[in-house]
Amino acid sequence: GNRQEERSPMDEPKLAMNRRRFIAGLSAAGVGSTLMPGALAAVAQDADEITVEMLEAAQRIAGLRFTPDELQAIVGRLNRSGGTTSAYETLRAANLGNSTQPALVFNPVPPGMTLPRDRRPIRRQEIAVSMPATDTELAFLPLAHLARLVETRQVKPSELTDLYLARLKRYDPILHCVVSFTEELARRQARQADEEIAAGTYRGPLHGIPWGAKDLLAVRGTKTTWGASPYKDRTIDTDATVYRRLTDAGAILIAKLSMGALASGDRWFGGRTRNPWNTEQGSSGSSAGPGSSTAAGLVGFSIGTETRGSIMSPSTRNGVTGLRPTFGRVSRYGAMALSWSMDKIGPMCRAAEDCALVFSAIQGPDGLDNTVLDVPFNWDATADVTRLRVGYLRSSFEDDIEDDPENPQRVARQRQNLANDQAALEAIRGLGVQVAPFDLPDLPVQAVGFILGTEAAAAFDMPTLNAQLDSMRAAPEESRWPDSLRTSRFVPAVEYLQAQRVRMRIIEEVHEALGDFDLFIGSNLALTNLTGHPEISMPNGFFQGSPTSLRFTGKLFGEAEILLLAHAYQTATDHHLRHPSIT
Repeated sequence: GNRQEERSPMDEPKLAMNRRRFIAGLSAAGVGSTLMPGALAAVAQDADEITVEMLEAAQRIAGLRFTPDELQAIVGRLNRSGGTTSAYETLRAANLGNSTQPALVFNPVPPGMTLPRDRRPIRRQEIAVSMPATDTELAFLPLAHLARLVETRQVKPSELTDLYLARLKRYDPILHCVVSFTEELARRQARQADEEIAAGTYRGPLHGIPWGAKDLLAVRGTKTTWGASPYKDRTIDTDATVYRRLTDAGAILIAKLSMGALASGDRWFGGRTRNPWNTEQGSSGSSAGPGSSTAAGLVGFSIGTETRGSIMSPSTRNGVTGLRPTFGRVSRYGAMALSWSMDKIGPMCRAAEDCALVFSAIQGPDGLDNTVLDVPFNWDATADVTRLRVGYLRSSFEDDIEDDPENPQRVARQRQNLANDQAALEAIRGLGVQVAPFDLPDLPVQAVGFILGTEAAAAFDMPTLNAQLDSMRAAPEESRWPDSLRTSRFVPAVEYLQAQRVRMRIIEEVHEALGDFDLFIGSNLALTNLTGHPEISMPNGFFQGSPTSLRFTGKLFGEAEILLLAHAYQTATDHHLRHPSIT
């Protein structure tokens, strides 16, 4: 992989100084010698040796109870010449940056599960589309409709590019959804698309469609900032696989879109990205720019990423249709790593079939991301939706909302969400789909939640130790990452591995609970982001002028099934076709 954070010899004195400052700061904060054994290498630079007192404090954090004799034996090993503390320094000197993949590869497939192998061609819905009367109507069309207009030469890719660039420039001062425009690249790609289509070469439904990328995807010649002030002027000399595949499909990149700093929230170094339905409100995150711009009709589609809610949450807030694929479906090469065992890349669009078309183009192995499995994706928009085996999460549809006089607005929102969900369930039954109640097992999800933070601490180890990320604490980012990453340095390696082992038990439990269901209606983000299951979010109504959402969760590698039910639901309803009036 490319080295995204290089360190020059001039950085060494600063690194040593900041590491000493880091340890001193911990002592001043009352942490002092309460460092875990895995973090004692830093202390060793400022002390002649590690003491039993240090280990006594450290084991309290780890929840351990070693005897004095055992602690004395551990001290002897830690102080041994060439011991573990020396090894830690060797690891830090390796300059791993953010892009080096770990040798341990997470695989969400439980033992005994048979993966699908049959491959069939994509079947799109046959639709007749005529050119809308206004540019605004054109801008808000779903991708599948835009594709038909381009394919039938009712509109040129260059005309769509002009339209979306103009809208981005007009509304970005309100929404703060653009990190950088890629106008020169976009116009070059649009000219090429014009020429190819005029000559009779049509690459497929993404050909000539302008799109926006969450700004953690590297694209040569553009800034890739990760939404964070320490990287706001940084470029990476590589092309992410997702960008390369969309370019090969003929799509036109018009902007790098905002994201919460280091993939958290909707605040970044350029401000706070806004929800176009209510610009007093943030767009949620961390795929803040993709959600906001897609909902506002500023791009044909966008690409977001999710580790623990970063596609689902902004899809809900902004009223777009977002797909979080199964872990191991889409290559993360050229994308910022936050959690190697949880990061996922997916499309954010205006309709379910749009997501299917984009996902079809970006999924599959590339030989560069060693987590990606070669599992076919067979999209058929004409398939019989009544053959799906569908459950609904019983707890999501029970009316157990209690009054809260201190927060009546929250109660009103919960009740409207429930009413919209229940109406959606009836609409799905009206399609002829049989649905049955379904319960997820009670699983220790919170106990293994530190996996994300631990992997993030490894991904950003050096910029944490040298205080490079501290500028993110200030407005407008107001990021909690610097403190969170330092805290995660105190997770014992053994407990991290134990959490991964418990995680496999959780995966097996969910797999067994799903049984013969193809999918269930409902969502549990904390659980399914750990297990790797796919999920889709789409609008199903409104509360006080802002969208509410309906979510489907699929079996592993069951994207086609959740997309089919979402497509059928959207064919019978029009929530996804409504759009905001931005003021």
